[in-house]
Amino acid sequence: MTRIEDDPPGVVARAVRRLLLLLYRMRGWKAAGVVPEPKRFIIIAAPHTSNWDFVNYLGLTADLGVRPHFMGKLSLFKWPIGGFMRQMGGVPVDRRNASNAVQQMVDEFARRAEFMLTVAPEGTRGKAKKWRTGFYQIAMAAKVPMVVGLMDYGTKTGGLGPLIWPTGDFRADMMKVFDVYKSCIPKFPERAVRSIDDILGTDES
Repeated sequence: MTRIEDDPPGVVARAVRRLLLLLYRMRGWKAAGVVPEPKRFIIIAAPHTSNWDFVNYLGLTADLGVRPHFMGKLSLFKWPIGGFMRQMGGVPVDRRNASNAVQQMVDEFARRAEFMLTVAPEGTRGKAKKWRTGFYQIAMAAKVPMVVGLMDYGTKTGGLGPLIWPTGDFRADMMKVFDVYKSCIPKFPERAVRSIDDILGTDES
């Protein structure tokens, strides 16, 4: 395992981040909690019901002093925006085969001393019927814990929840996740998955 340094933010990436952070702070959000150590885990970003989730998430993680990563399809990492995507925390993934995409992220965990991978299991800002399970497959294969990304629109607070280690019992582990989420109010509650049974889908990531 080695420490992988990301490309330093370029002019455009810095400008975009500053603008988004300004929007976040103008709206009165505050970060709460602490960042688990070591900084090697999967952040479950749910419920994901609005474009504002990204702005608030960027601000919350900045306030907590962490720089999370996210997966993006391979075509987004080519010229002219490839450098920008990497500077914003993106990691290219070939999504033509779901199991291969999981292995690519497992390999990233193996290469990096610190890696906080953000995954939105709902996969959409619209009403989700169930969660994709790729985040759980990555956690199991990479032997890393999951962390619940909290974003409460009722109190305008958010942060990172406790570590949840995958045991192989998906239902039991997701019940722990839902226990943390149940106190958070999403931007559009009607779009969020709210039942543990809804999570138990088998769609590929």
